[in-house]
Amino acid sequence: MDPVKLHFDFRDIFRAPRLALSGKKIWTFMVGNFLGYSGYFLFTYIALFSSGISIIQSWERFGLYPLVNVFNLPWFSLLIYFAGVLCAFIMLSLSCAAVSRITYKQLKGNDFYSSADAWNYIKKHWHPVVFTLIALSLIIAFFVLMAGAFALLGKIPFIGEFLFAIPYPLYFLGALFTLYSFVVIVVASIYIPIIVGSYEEDTMGTVFQSYVITWSQPWRIIAYHLILLPIFSIATAIFYGFFQLSFEFVNSVFGWVIGDKLNHIVDAAVSIVCPPLYAYGSVAGLSGTEWLSSGILAFFFFLLMLAVIGYSLSILSVGETLMFIIFKMKSDDDNILARKDEEELEEEENEDVPLDKLQEDDSSQEDNALEESKSDSE
Repeated sequence: MDPVKLHFDFRDIFRAPRLALSGKKIWTFMVGNFLGYSGYFLFTYIALFSSGISIIQSWERFGLYPLVNVFNLPWFSLLIYFAGVLCAFIMLSLSCAAVSRITYKQLKGNDFYSSADAWNYIKKHWHPVVFTLIALSLIIAFFVLMAGAFALLGKIPFIGEFLFAIPYPLYFLGALFTLYSFVVIVVASIYIPIIVGSYEEDTMGTVFQSYVITWSQPWRIIAYHLILLPIFSIATAIFYGFFQLSFEFVNSVFGWVIGDKLNHIVDAAVSIVCPPLYAYGSVAGLSGTEWLSSGILAFFFFLLMLAVIGYSLSILSVGETLMFIIFKMKSDDDNILARKDEEELEEEENEDVPLDKLQEDDSSQEDNALEESKSDSE
């Protein structure tokens, strides 16, 4: 199929809600968010337990969403907690890169690129998603340490005054670049998954692209987000509204037939998934089978909540992917949808291999296997 025709301007941002309404994109975020949430949940409860709070007390206080006051945790529990936060952030970034890959392929005309294909791609390219922010942080740390070293040299009697005054323009430029790098980190935290998913960059290439985007497209970044964020809010509200209407419709029909028993089961399930809406005590009055039914129902409610979150994040990922494609076209006159990506090049290489060559390779492998078996028998 032919690539999708874009305007390569702000009008393309309005495509984000429609392109994001895709089962495989929502499912990709559901899988990634569930894995990230599971890691965060596990590490947080371990952190609470290591700080002296029992699992039962933690569950009664936090339930499914443990948001702790980090200032009340000892240092070792704090490290465990932030390991969970890091796990959730990494999985969110990888999911965003996978959805960006699906969007990029879709815009190229490949509607058959699946969520599994995207995750396979991420398995090969997860390094820049994880390490680019670390690389940017090391760049800033290098300049800060160099500034400290030259500041110490400035304490040398007689010579120190000149070591401060003469190279002052270099100090000023270094400070300016360091402040600029802080801005780059903010921008990069948004676009790193997009660059990896749609532009196939490694860690250093992603660092370079982050600096280029921040320098060449600052006003477009701001203006396009002023378009995307309201669209994101409206589309998410509409999507959630349909889910809420479906929820009320099912409960009304089945509640009219079954009666109060269903209301108790539903209330108990909602109290687990959405504790601010209902008290946890609603589970106490249920029978054994009703309690089990409410637990199963809570699991499905949790999946539905992940679907809503997945769609909202899909809008952002698709929107940021469209922005990056526009930025590359505006700054470098590079239509990345027109170039061949690595998967297409691999397919062409496989197609170019003659059939007789493949047969020769297969026969040679069989001969080698026979020779090895004979040598083993001898």
